[in-house]
Amino acid sequence: MQDTAHMARAIELAARGHGGTSPNPVVGCVLLDAGGEVVGEGFHAYAGGPHAEIVALREAGERARGGTAYVTLEPCDHTGRTGPCSRALLDAGVTRVVIAVPDPTPKAAGGAARLRAGGVTVTSGPLAEQAERVNAEWLTYARLGRPHVTWKLAATIDGRSAAADGTSRWITSAEARADVHRLRARCDAIVAGIGTVLADDPHLTARPAPADDPSLTAGPVPADDPRPTVRPARPLRVVVDTDARIPPYAKVLDGAAPTLVAIAEDATATGLDADHVRLPRHDGGGLDLHALLKELAAREVVSVFLEGGPTLAGAFVRDGLVDRVIAYVAPALLGAGPAALGEAGVRGIGQAHRLIFDEVSLIGPDVRLTARPVPPPHSREK
Repeated sequence: MQDTAHMARAIELAARGHGGTSPNPVVGCVLLDAGGEVVGEGFHAYAGGPHAEIVALREAGERARGGTAYVTLEPCDHTGRTGPCSRALLDAGVTRVVIAVPDPTPKAAGGAARLRAGGVTVTSGPLAEQAERVNAEWLTYARLGRPHVTWKLAATIDGRSAAADGTSRWITSAEARADVHRLRARCDAIVAGIGTVLADDPHLTARPAPADDPSLTAGPVPADDPRPTVRPARPLRVVVDTDARIPPYAKVLDGAAPTLVAIAEDATATGLDADHVRLPRHDGGGLDLHALLKELAAREVVSVFLEGGPTLAGAFVRDGLVDRVIAYVAPALLGAGPAALGEAGVRGIGQAHRLIFDEVSLIGPDVRLTARPVPPPHSREK
């Protein structure tokens, strides 16, 4: 029971790092002294900054000796922008470490083995599912070699994303739209299709941007290790534009945030004055989305916020590339108009893409539904 309670607190701390740690994981740590009293807490607040264990150890000081550390992710065992946390725990005299999730990366893994070799008792597993959920973006990136994809949609109760005449401004409330910008700001990239760009000419920015959003400041750090003066970059805007149709006056090319245009290898990109990447087509048609995500991963994009229309969303769902769905449902009925999701490879009810609800909440007058795909049998992902 005690292990569960302290790990739950560590998971709560880890969540505070969302929006600041990419391309690193979010991690939380709770440190107890030899008598079982909490003497230190920490979380990884920003990439390049002190890891959760280091923050907790600094707070605990000598009281860490003989104590227990609860960590949401296996302590790292390599030297990158910071030193190995496994050795820091050994040097501090911690005698027991409880880990929720093992580190899946060959470079950083091995912390548990080093701790055991140093005489530390290592326990694994408490609240593993919850710890995986809080770190879902990075774990997807580390395990699958691609970014974690969240598909956001806004629709009426009857599933329409726009009216019969094509108008869709605004289906959901100001509160829901503000919530979307908050979620955008926590992702590394916002992805939309050329159809959305041509129809709506969106900015695809996060307003307020991460640097201006007080909810994204992850809390205090030690006085001798201040936060960097360089704030997080605005999310990368990605336009899936297979045939290079984007007009030069599109708002996504306004320089307000970095933009990448993904076009087909055989597309004629006459006059395309923007950062772009050529990718193979999928079965001779639209872009190969697996190749797109691989390219984004190579650019250290850990999390993607998919904002495209029904066609692009359907392609992502069809290819099994949606890891989370966030649906804003407005209390309205249209009866006609485009559906929120296009062709997704479903021919019969048995092929339906089933989801698990994680959260249902009111956002102003709207309902926000958060769900994730039912994992396939024997999947390593929870």
